[in-house]
Amino acid sequence: MSAAKRVQQWATFARTWHIFDCKWQDPYQSAHVIKKYLMGMHKPIYHPMNDCGDVVLCINSREVALRGDDWRQRAYFHHTGYPGGATWTLAWEVHNKDPTMIIKKAVYRALKGNLQRRHTMQRLLIYPGEEVPEDIMQNVTNQIRQFRPVPTRLDHIPEDEVKQFPKVMEYPEDYVLK
Repeated sequence: MSAAKRVQQWATFARTWHIFDCKWQDPYQSAHVIKKYLMGMHKPIYHPMNDCGDVVLCINSREVALRGDDWRQRAYFHHTGYPGGATWTLAWEVHNKDPTMIIKKAVYRALKGNLQRRHTMQRLLIYPGEEVPEDIMQNVTNQIRQFRPVPTRLDHIPEDEVKQFPKVMEYPEDYVLK
């Protein structure tokens, strides 16, 4: 086997580290994208019984965006295992307690049907902000593209760029705003 083929084979079977920015992303759409990398579905050697998935690092989980009224209407179930230990918690309460939990539950749900999903979830690292330990960032070699563009806030646009933006109409100088 040539050296080039050996490196190609090593790269196919090696676990690579991917980073995904959750800022302004829907966690349930993100979960299906993350699932493909955790299970190794993006690799040519993928098989459901083969554990060839990669490691995924999610950042900015504190800034996920749920659709519509989901912050107030979506509820998460938890049971302690004791009689009467069942609780339903709204999404905004879960997010206030643990900003990583919504992404974690969405990915776990997306992995339904995977016999190894508890083992696969161990390769998912979630951070609420952009602060990631340096030893973890050294392993990252790929970035997963966001499917929804992050909008720019109006107060973050430079003043000169706002002035250069074309105007729809020019108000007369004697125009009075009420």
